[in-house]
Amino acid sequence: MPAGHDTTIPDVTINDKPRQPVADPTLGIPVVVDRTGVPANRLVTIGDSLTHGFMSGAISRTDRSWPALVARELGLGAGFRYPTYEPPDGPGGLPVDIERLVRGLGDRVGDKVDWHEMVGALRWARRHLDRIEDYWERGDGTKVPTTPGPYHNLAVYGADLLDVLMLDADIVADRLAKEPPKDSFLVPQVDRDNDRAWRVVLESCRDRGGVARTVVEAAGAMGEEGVTRAPGDGGTSHGIETLVVVLGANHALGSVVRLNPKWTSAKYGALDETEKFARKGAYNVWQPAHFAEEWALVAAQLRTVRARHVILATVPQVTIAPIARGIGKRPKGSRYFPHYTRPWIDDDDFDVGHDQSITSDVARTIDSAIDAYNEAIIASVAAARRDGLDWYVFDMGGLLDSLAYRRYGSVPDSERPTWWQPYPLPPELAALRPAPPDTRFYRSGPDGRTQGGLISLDGVHPTTIGYGLVAHEVIRIMSTCAGVEFRAGDGSLRAAPGVDFGRLLPLDALASDPPAGFSSMLGLLGWLDEAVDWVDRVVPFR
Repeated sequence: MPAGHDTTIPDVTINDKPRQPVADPTLGIPVVVDRTGVPANRLVTIGDSLTHGFMSGAISRTDRSWPALVARELGLGAGFRYPTYEPPDGPGGLPVDIERLVRGLGDRVGDKVDWHEMVGALRWARRHLDRIEDYWERGDGTKVPTTPGPYHNLAVYGADLLDVLMLDADIVADRLAKEPPKDSFLVPQVDRDNDRAWRVVLESCRDRGGVARTVVEAAGAMGEEGVTRAPGDGGTSHGIETLVVVLGANHALGSVVRLNPKWTSAKYGALDETEKFARKGAYNVWQPAHFAEEWALVAAQLRTVRARHVILATVPQVTIAPIARGIGKRPKGSRYFPHYTRPWIDDDDFDVGHDQSITSDVARTIDSAIDAYNEAIIASVAAARRDGLDWYVFDMGGLLDSLAYRRYGSVPDSERPTWWQPYPLPPELAALRPAPPDTRFYRSGPDGRTQGGLISLDGVHPTTIGYGLVAHEVIRIMSTCAGVEFRAGDGSLRAAPGVDFGRLLPLDALASDPPAGFSSMLGLLGWLDEAVDWVDRVVPFR
């Protein structure tokens, strides 16, 4: 057997050392950019839940997604179109906002559920879930908002590489028609919730004649809208100033969320794109060669979109997500714990024969596959820049590494990679007490938040301030590398644009209004998972 290669998972070379982040978004390859005129669409985004604005198990406040935060700093206002799914006082997100569910239960039973309260708690939870189900399957949630053109934020939770190339409104409508919703009595849930989320975005993508288009095709159409020029100006017409694409996480994240990796098979790799699109739901982690083939298709289509600047994000290491908590004593020199299980299971209570978990070897193999995914993404940026296209790498994986508390932040210097540096939190976040926010699973008590704060209550997706950090880094690349102009209200050029965390922090309820007893509520989340299986029902991964 070749050294460093796991023969049980073909095509995965196991990496003993972590990938060093990309420091230069340009990869050191210069490109001459034509900046004539103002493109009709200053910001367009394509992606999955991390760009859609998914948080605590639901899509709800899309006005707090990172693209909406960037658009605000660009001063776009109503000129940036993004999907909305329910009003701020809506029933509870799509499919279920865990924060609202837990806060509602906490108001009724306190910070834990005693045996004599279980029946009442379950009845309340069922009524809450039933209201959500009714809204999306029979109420206002069945209506699709009208829009004058495709949304500028074309991301949808659960999206993968083939979805953005092949899924359109007609396909989604056909799926929904073939499987009418069922009124679930015991544990209400929204049937085909992901298709309902896609429907809102994809209906906006139809052309003026009503013909269905994919999100990449819709972006291509916006790219053809051209620029506003002064008379006599020439130059290449780009209808999009900056296109940001964040895809790939859904080709591995489900393996950790479900704690049950299902690798693509050799048989899958031999299928054509249409067959892969039909059968991909059976897998939750891609062999690198299969990912590279699908990424090449996406990169080829992105080259046809008339965007002045294109930013491609790398895939974060999914085993950092606190939905899978490292258990046991980590061996010296290793960044992996012996096992990974649910965050509400303590080390002393963990039973390897009973509790869902994956081993350190499995976690390392998954992360090694992601390293290979990122090689494909970075290589596509390098190739585009050599061809004169102004593409950039946004190392989102490197961003998460710099924030990874249990993997790097809480270990001795001798246990860290020599290149590792902690992310410099904005002053407003660094000043939070009793501790600055980090990537651990959220906990709070009578004195407020005690740990976590960057990852929402689903253990996977950022909080509002977490999305603010993503937006901050995208703005940095746009302004310092791509030369995109950010202007103040008076029209003056902003010298150092970035996210206003003073404005954003009060909007993050987990930071500004922490649940008083969420340390004990971890047990409540565990109880809810046993009672209603919330992880499998609401976290959108296979």
